[in-house]
Amino acid sequence: MRAKLLVLASSIGSLGWGAVLPYQFAYAAETRGWGVIVAAAAASLFSVGALVAAPLAGRLADRFDPVLVAVVSQLIGAVAVGLLVFVGDSTTFLLGMLVFGLGLAAAVPAKQVLALEWSSSGDRRKIFAYKFTGESLGMAAGAFLAGLVVDLERADGLDVGFLMAAGGFVLSSVIIALAGRVARGRAADAAAAAAHGAGSADGGFDDGARDRGAFDDGALDDGAEVASAGLDAETGAIAVIDTASGSRTPRGALRTIFTDPALRWIAVLTTTLALGFYAQFESGLPAYAITVLAVDPSAIGTAAAVNCLVIVALQVVVVKLTAKRNAASLLMVVAGIWVFSWMLLSVAHFTPGIAAAMFITTYGIFAVGETMYSPVLNPLTASLAPRGMVGQTLGTIAALQTAFSAAGPLVAGVLLGAGLADAFLWLHIAISVAALFAAWRIRRVLAAREVARAGVERMPQPAP
Repeated sequence: MRAKLLVLASSIGSLGWGAVLPYQFAYAAETRGWGVIVAAAAASLFSVGALVAAPLAGRLADRFDPVLVAVVSQLIGAVAVGLLVFVGDSTTFLLGMLVFGLGLAAAVPAKQVLALEWSSSGDRRKIFAYKFTGESLGMAAGAFLAGLVVDLERADGLDVGFLMAAGGFVLSSVIIALAGRVARGRAADAAAAAAHGAGSADGGFDDGARDRGAFDDGALDDGAEVASAGLDAETGAIAVIDTASGSRTPRGALRTIFTDPALRWIAVLTTTLALGFYAQFESGLPAYAITVLAVDPSAIGTAAAVNCLVIVALQVVVVKLTAKRNAASLLMVVAGIWVFSWMLLSVAHFTPGIAAAMFITTYGIFAVGETMYSPVLNPLTASLAPRGMVGQTLGTIAALQTAFSAAGPLVAGVLLGAGLADAFLWLHIAISVAALFAAWRIRRVLAAREVARAGVERMPQPAP
């Protein structure tokens, strides 16, 4: 029940993204007459806000109640986007977009932690899949509904979009808070039952701890290291153990990511997969379609709709088909789909008669990869995170993705503006191949850890 409420809350919260971001550039540049520089700066500041907020919020989600972090973050975003209704100058608008990005991004790692806490190993991928699908639907619904009422010919024409976004954040926060109360109630009941019943001092596992967010052993199905790491009963994360002293040692999130081979390759994979598609979804690919393929602008909207529909149609089926598949292998499939999609776009460059159809088809093929990406990557990353650093690790990975993705529109603008369409295509094919290599390296690292784990288990135990 709690996980379903979280999926619903995430879907409603995404309305804000869909209701504002597709229209803010034209609104700032043309409707308000502030120019292209201000409009581009607003998008950049939104990304900067996300970059700053994600790792900080992840740290807070590890130290405090993630329900509180998610609710407060979204309410901050609601206030910021709601106040844009009263903005009369560009400076205030830029500040509002910055805080809007802060609030929106800060809630992401907290909600990811909640998705982990409120699901078992058997349905974890399914919950992340439903959450991703719900967010995609929320964004699409927000863009569609706002498109019916937004009037960019008037200075107050986007006010309804700002209010829709604020209302979506508030309603999402209410739902998460209610789900949190349910979680706390179940944890209290379990703790009371354990205190009253047979919870022995030397062996009983507190069910309340599981309700507060313990991963069970299924979190290690994807090959997380256990030979030199211990499973934390409180958070379910893997506790890094100093092999010299045997003590658990906290590390900074960035240091942890870059010193652990599996997490390091996950960071590489995340950034390359983001650069290979998400960084170009809203700007680079539409610009390529219009300037190089010479397709009608309506085809871009159709492609985005097809992308969303494919995700909705296939998400549940893909999760069922891949439920027992190795996570790293599935991520290799995602990277392979990215490579194939960019090669198909290259072919479209030489077939102008069917270029529009191929462009739309490519968006649908990208969507097939998306159905595996989020449900697999986040649980795998969380299973490798050190004890007490699940939120920080997820937030830092998200921040790295945001930082590199923010460069995507700039790269596309420079290359396509200079008429270097071939370089644009080959660059993204190379990035996707790098993602494929990173996924292969993750698979190798985790396989080696499984071998080490099996060797430790076969070692004779000392006599008591």
